[in-house]
Amino acid sequence: MISIFKIFNPLNILWLAILLFITRIGFIATVPDKLEFIFVEPFARLLIPVSYEYAFSPGLNVFLAGVLVLGQALLLNYLVNFYNLLGRSTFLPALMYVTLSALFAPFMVLSAPLICNFLVIWMLFKLFSFYKSDDAKSTAYDLGMIVAIGSIIYLPYIYLFLSIWIALVIFKPFNWREWVSGILGYITIFFFFAVFYYLNNKLGSFYHIWAPLGTKFPNRININYYNYLVLIPVLLLLGLYFFKLQQNYYKSYVQVRKSFQLLFIIFLIGGLSFYVKTEFNLNHFLLCIVPAAVFFSYYFINANIRWLYESLYLLLLISIIYFQFNTF
Repeated sequence: MISIFKIFNPLNILWLAILLFITRIGFIATVPDKLEFIFVEPFARLLIPVSYEYAFSPGLNVFLAGVLVLGQALLLNYLVNFYNLLGRSTFLPALMYVTLSALFAPFMVLSAPLICNFLVIWMLFKLFSFYKSDDAKSTAYDLGMIVAIGSIIYLPYIYLFLSIWIALVIFKPFNWREWVSGILGYITIFFFFAVFYYLNNKLGSFYHIWAPLGTKFPNRININYYNYLVLIPVLLLLGLYFFKLQQNYYKSYVQVRKSFQLLFIIFLIGGLSFYVKTEFNLNHFLLCIVPAAVFFSYYFINANIRWLYESLYLLLLISIIYFQFNTF
């Protein structure tokens, strides 16, 4: 499977669609009678004055989620190849994204974090462009607006604002105007949002939007032990990625090294921002699979022992298919 996707062949899109179906067929057969889909945060509910939470049947919900995943996988693949992060064109990022998107059952339904992954990929296009940009003020402004839109859809997304400043530190010399531009972009969206609150006589409760950001980081997380089991091959592949990256780090172009630094920061921000939501849900970690898919692709594109990397991917795939239905 890995050898097929190492080659940049448009026919791999068909294999991606088949793999997408295979990793979801068992879940479709046992899908619950109702699947709730929350598109925006409660504070933005005024923007959508109709009931939509159960507008899609379970089957249609899973189907639409699969379509979104396939689209995101192809966009991520284009991003990685466009910036030549792996050294050559390949379909591995798309393969890894489709695979990881089936890691847990909550990943396979429509959710706000899944929609936000479009914004994550959009942000990465702009963040990576900092490297060759003489003036990043307009790009930083756009990024601030993207984070604001993501915050309306899914509040923990607000922490990805940090990635704008971190990218400026990594890619560019300090320019305070670029740092302020990101803030102005974020404020622009919420200024219009405040006007909307005012027109609906809700301005007094506007500041409550950011109240969850004061939530204390939890001391422990309750998680089904099956989740730990399915993460064993994931952690193994992450370890192998870091080993390969350490071997090849100084052999890579400066832009590639800086890009992987930024991806790791986004991976950490996405993972650690889960505590903002009062109810813990595994679908939050969909925000981590964009950088994780690139990490796994880096290992597989640089792995030399075919039987080993094919076996590792098969182990990951079997683990996902076996355990995913016990975590819903």
